[in-house]
Amino acid sequence: MRFLNGKPLPRRTFLHSMGATVALPFLDAMVPTGRIRRKAAAADGTRLVAIEMVHGAAGCNELGAKMNLWSPAAAGRDFDLSSSALGSLEKYREYLTIISNTDARGAEPVIPKEIGGDHFRSSAVFLTQMHPHQTEGSDVRVGTSLDQLYAQQFGQDTPIPSMQLCIENVDQAGGCAYGYACVYTDSISWASPNEPLPVIRDPRVAFEKLFGVGGTSEERATRRRSRRSILDFVASEMSSLQRVLGPDDNHRLDRYLEDIREVERRIQRIEARNASGEVRELPEAPAGVPDSFAEHVQLMFDIQALAFAADITRVFSFKMGRDGSSRTYPESGTDKPFHPASHHGGTERGVKDFHLINKYHVAMLPYFLDKLKSIQEGESNMLDKTMIIYGSPMSDSNLHNHRRCPLVLLGKANGQLAGNTHLVAPDGTPMANAMLSMLHSLGVDDLASFGDSTGAMNLRAHA
Repeated sequence: MRFLNGKPLPRRTFLHSMGATVALPFLDAMVPTGRIRRKAAAADGTRLVAIEMVHGAAGCNELGAKMNLWSPAAAGRDFDLSSSALGSLEKYREYLTIISNTDARGAEPVIPKEIGGDHFRSSAVFLTQMHPHQTEGSDVRVGTSLDQLYAQQFGQDTPIPSMQLCIENVDQAGGCAYGYACVYTDSISWASPNEPLPVIRDPRVAFEKLFGVGGTSEERATRRRSRRSILDFVASEMSSLQRVLGPDDNHRLDRYLEDIREVERRIQRIEARNASGEVRELPEAPAGVPDSFAEHVQLMFDIQALAFAADITRVFSFKMGRDGSSRTYPESGTDKPFHPASHHGGTERGVKDFHLINKYHVAMLPYFLDKLKSIQEGESNMLDKTMIIYGSPMSDSNLHNHRRCPLVLLGKANGQLAGNTHLVAPDGTPMANAMLSMLHSLGVDDLASFGDSTGAMNLRAHA
């Protein structure tokens, strides 16, 4: 489609008003005349989501491995997920790459005084694959994380280079335990070896960062106090635009706007409920944070999907748990707190209880995958254009072991991942080898090494 000026609608089109800025999703009207719609959509880079879940997995314990509670028995393509914590991903088998038998050796102690401090350094290792410098002061040092290496090379193409989200509180300062600064526990994204990036726990804060910018601080405050939808403030501009769009674009835009409005409504309901005076399960949490784990995770996934649809950012890290957390997940089938459950003693009952929690956490992912697959871009969908990393820098948490850690990829990463693949690395393979190959697949192909890598891994070995 061409407008009166003879030009297509710019991909970076924003609707502005008092304290609100709404970016548009990919539309046919953005495709130059004569350019194939598929190629225009493909010009957008791969989206990246790096999700850490702490405490490893029951399937990484010796007994759990024999029961295939995480990694399936067969390598290649004909693997069985029925006993695995990954069973809820069966629907998305064609988008699933399981990487078994890799080690996060950077999380291991290297000198005696580091022994026992695994929970307080592991998260810093997940996306850096480097060993953190033990300190409770400001002289922290680990490595630049995978997500930030990608964001630094390609993130300048979007309004926000990257965003960092979390579920549990990360508001501790100074030293935590075993001589480690709390930022090692709280941050998985590192812009440089000594620059941990802050994370956002409150969905309201994340939403405002995406759509609540623009105008003066007074205008933004006035808009928030009004309790009106952010879309009400750009309604006039939106109406003018919709009059000149074609029916397909209007349908796509209507759906996108309704998704924004629904997320905003949910945040408002949560804030009202949490301000009602009722006793909260999470009394220390901000008003915008749901007490329900599932509700919180889904809301954060919705925010990520909206950001990807409008190409506001292409990079998220998402910390779904905090090391040492004693949160309970009654919906999982066990009331055991997370950290105590991870110290299962190697008993069959204990391993199975921890497995229920692992299954519950993984079962959050299909909601996000459904969202991404429903977002059309050209002749493709957002899940085809996304790489999702889900894993842990710990394996058998009962022993604080970091060998044979859980790690999976989801999405097709713009054709770089085949899916329906279970890769089993040789014993002793660093997780960094897999992450080096992920970076190459994302276009950061000038790296010869990453973390403690010893070489790259073929992520399409069974394609």
